[in-house]
Amino acid sequence: MQLTGNNFVLRRWRANDANSLQKHANDRSVSATLLDRFPYPYTITDAEYFISIKIIEEPITNFAIDINGEVVGVISVDMREDIYRKTPLLGYWITPAHRGKGIITEAVELITNYAFTHLDIVCIQANTLGNNPASMRVLEKAGFIKQGILPRSVVKDGEILDEHLFTLHPL
Repeated sequence: MQLTGNNFVLRRWRANDANSLQKHANDRSVSATLLDRFPYPYTITDAEYFISIKIIEEPITNFAIDINGEVVGVISVDMREDIYRKTPLLGYWITPAHRGKGIITEAVELITNYAFTHLDIVCIQANTLGNNPASMRVLEKAGFIKQGILPRSVVKDGEILDEHLFTLHPL
């Protein structure tokens, strides 16, 4: 499975992706905008463990962002349970060297089209930290609608932040 963008592909994980994943994930600016479950520093052991889980995933919902054979980021629609079973949570990151080039916006469009076509879902949700306006712009450019703000509702690196909630529904 591969989704093709202008200068990148979204593809299934490979065992030999661990080195490039670790290289690009081990950046404080990457982990600073993600959930705490994303470790920093990001070790080769972290990369190998993550890939070992995602490489066997069916249906595929987590993609490597590949530029010229190197993993420079990740994008996923994480399937959830219970009342959220048809509302996956979108997540993504890209290495700083490739930010601001429209790659993530295009990747969001590709994965959401894929998700609405191949998965039994009714909506895709995305949440961003209040200190991440770049991610909010990505979501808005990709058609997501801001549904609200949960003021002072999350703690990241000891700072209490707002959480911004976005959704996308099929056309």
